[in-house]
Amino acid sequence: MTTSASREVVLRLTGITKRYGKLVANKDIGFALHEGEVLALLGENGAGKTTLMNILFGHYTADSGSVEVFGQALPPGSPSASLAAGLGMVHQHFTLAENMTVLENVILGTRPLWHAGLGIAAATERLDALAREFGLSVRLDARIKALSVGERQRVEILKALYRDARILILDEPTAVLTPQESEALFDTLRKAVARGLSVIFISHKLHEVMAISERVVVLRHGRLVGEVATRDTDRHRLAEMMVGAEVALPEAEVRAPGGTLFELRAASTPAEGRRVGLDRVNLLLRERRITGIAGVSGNGQGALADLIGGLVTPGSGEMIVNGAAVTDWSPRASLDAGVGRIPEDRHSLGSVADFTLTENAVLERYNVAPFSRAGIMDWAAARSHAEEIIADYDVRCPGPDTRIRLLSGGNMQKLILGRVMEAGPRIILANQPVRGLDIGALTYVQKRLIAARDAGAAVVLISEDLDEILALSDVVHVMSEGRLSPEFPRGAMTPAELGVWMAGQGFDHAA
Repeated sequence: MTTSASREVVLRLTGITKRYGKLVANKDIGFALHEGEVLALLGENGAGKTTLMNILFGHYTADSGSVEVFGQALPPGSPSASLAAGLGMVHQHFTLAENMTVLENVILGTRPLWHAGLGIAAATERLDALAREFGLSVRLDARIKALSVGERQRVEILKALYRDARILILDEPTAVLTPQESEALFDTLRKAVARGLSVIFISHKLHEVMAISERVVVLRHGRLVGEVATRDTDRHRLAEMMVGAEVALPEAEVRAPGGTLFELRAASTPAEGRRVGLDRVNLLLRERRITGIAGVSGNGQGALADLIGGLVTPGSGEMIVNGAAVTDWSPRASLDAGVGRIPEDRHSLGSVADFTLTENAVLERYNVAPFSRAGIMDWAAARSHAEEIIADYDVRCPGPDTRIRLLSGGNMQKLILGRVMEAGPRIILANQPVRGLDIGALTYVQKRLIAARDAGAAVVLISEDLDEILALSDVVHVMSEGRLSPEFPRGAMTPAELGVWMAGQGFDHAA
């Protein structure tokens, strides 16, 4: 087996530095990527990974340093030059036009306006060949809005390959994928690497880094702190390199549950398009208990979260909150009932991108004291509240007047977590609370959820990560096609047994 060092260097970064005022996002970073190699780029949220990749792809310009691609200097600040040099980038949040077809998205921007015709026939033939070669099956005439998340990612990769990418940058490629979709992606990457494609793989999931990469580069606080061959390390060591200290995952000790705060009795909600509704769901959320909801994405978890959060009401069945049957349910009623909401999508549902941290910190409580007095906002109180969250929840940012869109995903999640926890919720809806977070932020969020449970809250944890569900939950339910399994006490079911329910088979036997 040839080592990466014996193969051609296809990309070299030297002395890359990028500052934003007093904030140093990247400091003197340098490393090389070789032909046919998967190089993992690791680091905590805010470590500078995305900034570095945006410099590489021409979205940002470095203050100093240089980039060479296939031995040639890459002009700074030019995405078109990066594309022409053979770089392709698949962002964590896809950049696809939902009202257009797969074919239209792929060829968009590849031909000059004055060129006669779109070359549809040739493009279709080439895309069909690429899809077969790399195992990226997707209907070219399907509109993006009709595709699953995994299919949309295939389209993004096809876009890069269609543009003759020889170096592919994948930013958190599995953050919104099911385990099956993630494995399909890895199969594609292995085929591509075998054909000479070079990949920079940015991820927080250390088991995936160990499975797919050949070498790992680690950033911390904008600096390169380590480089190691994957075969010479392990997940524990990589976590230490990322955080700068030993990392211990939290343990949720057994607690005696208290009274019931939220109950569903045979509750159903209608399906919306391709989105599954709830099908006669029975659920109890009790004080001092974490209730885990496991399942493959798209099996009704979104409908359950919307119901608890006040976005929908049951079409049939009963909902009882704090001992009273609900007749008028809304987001405001949910908040007034003591529900704290950590939404699945921190960007579109959990925050307002152009609002500051101060504005986002009081987003759900701007109309109550101490932030509102006689209908007038007390911005000094709001800013003080934001500063306390920033300090107490380790939100790494320039300050409370920073627009939240400028934060990394992990720091954005910490701000949302602080907003929820500081309101003193009795019921906490934690929907994918650690999705896309590094090991340090993940550990922090999980510890806060356990502490809230220990303080008396009822926590419902919705996650597609079965390891997280099994580690934190006092009881576990499985969702499949809108149905909810009976509750299983901690330790009563193995992952394989839960997998049977996730596939829907347990429901068939129970019926």
